[in-house]
Amino acid sequence: MLDVSPRAPEEARGIRLDKYLAGKAAEADTRMAGLTRTRLRKLIDDGSVLVDGKVARASMKLVGTEKVSVALPEPEPLQLVAEALPLDILYEDADVIVIAKSSDMIVHPGAGRKTGTLVNALLAHCRDLSGIGGVMRPGIVHRLDRGTSGCLVVAKNDKAHESLTRQFALREVEKRYTAFVLGAPQPASGSIKTFYARHPTQRLKFTSKVTRGKTALTEYRTVCAAGGVAELDVLLGTGRTHQIRVHFSDRGHPILGDALYGGQVRVRVTSAPLRDLAMALTHQALHARFLAFKQPTSGKRLELEAPLPADLRALEATLSAIAKEMTAQRKKR
Repeated sequence: MLDVSPRAPEEARGIRLDKYLAGKAAEADTRMAGLTRTRLRKLIDDGSVLVDGKVARASMKLVGTEKVSVALPEPEPLQLVAEALPLDILYEDADVIVIAKSSDMIVHPGAGRKTGTLVNALLAHCRDLSGIGGVMRPGIVHRLDRGTSGCLVVAKNDKAHESLTRQFALREVEKRYTAFVLGAPQPASGSIKTFYARHPTQRLKFTSKVTRGKTALTEYRTVCAAGGVAELDVLLGTGRTHQIRVHFSDRGHPILGDALYGGQVRVRVTSAPLRDLAMALTHQALHARFLAFKQPTSGKRLELEAPLPADLRALEATLSAIAKEMTAQRKKR
């Protein structure tokens, strides 16, 4: 049992118990530091908070002389196996870790898949997890589809998890992608804003061809286009599932190699070298290149960048060379 205060100070008079505890949690030099309001409320509801030795409600108003105690249970172990899998770490501190996820790694265990995921790897790597919501686990605040590579940030504690979740919800996190699509979008740069929902008949898919649903916003700029393929710089305004894949597929420019959304129609690739590289792809040509967010404790802006994996690097180099050759030929005419 942790004594929050032998006696609540006089200035606590009239303050609700939950707000008093939230203030204590905001003090960096206490054992309660970093506990979120949600976690504190659960501790109160579970009867883990005592005022003068008695279970109290969150709405109780303090007089200013009470002894306030909190039972902080040890974080429960997550029922998953820690696996020493290779990780490409871009950044790490006491609050967060940023990984360059490979295209073949799944982020989180799911039905029928309990091993080989990013969470399994992080459980083995991170020795300073303090628990998310009372469970000893890394805090996944956003995901990348299997087949999509690049930057992914994970929280190590409740405080970081709450901060990152809020930043994502308020759209304060900057997420930029490199995408290779079939064809060349027109105009060459712009924004796509639509309603967004699960596909009405194909339940594994999503669609932007709906008249109601959540709003989805994608901004893009064409970096290079030639031979039936275009490289795009994409900025996500919202983070809907499959959003980039759906927005460009619904406009006739699916992500190259995307089996679910039509990106394997390689006949549209008119350049033989590009077609060979497209045939060799085992996943969608989509990479989360850049991620920027505020460090949960200091508030400092962190900017991380993950280099393109080898297969997409080869695709980019070949596309750029073909585009330059086509430009040079046009100038000669």
